[in-house]
Amino acid sequence: MDYKKTNAPLTTTVHDLIELAEQTGNIYETVCVISKRANQIAAEMKHDLEKKLQEFASMNDNLEEISENREQIEISRYYEKLPKPTLIATQEYMEEKLAFRNVAKEKEEF
Repeated sequence: MDYKKTNAPLTTTVHDLIELAEQTGNIYETVCVISKRANQIAAEMKHDLEKKLQEFASMNDNLEEISENREQIEISRYYEKLPKPTLIATQEYMEEKLAFRNVAKEKEEF
């Protein structure tokens, strides 16, 4: 996922709960869908950050020898400035980019 191209807001915004619940018909189900997607995004972001910072890891970590690497600091700052995973997931949900289904409802129909 390319986090630069997301148009999610950087700060918290207010949303109409009734409008959010239109797709699922239930606000709790909506929150569940958004939270599961936010967890997926957070895991992806963490994996990407760890992969990039792995390049700077030294083989022998000494507490006495702590060195600052400007590139490492800039990578960390970049990830800190990105929108939070919950904001990205909410934006995806509102733009109807998420595919979800309720297995319990599908079982009831059969």
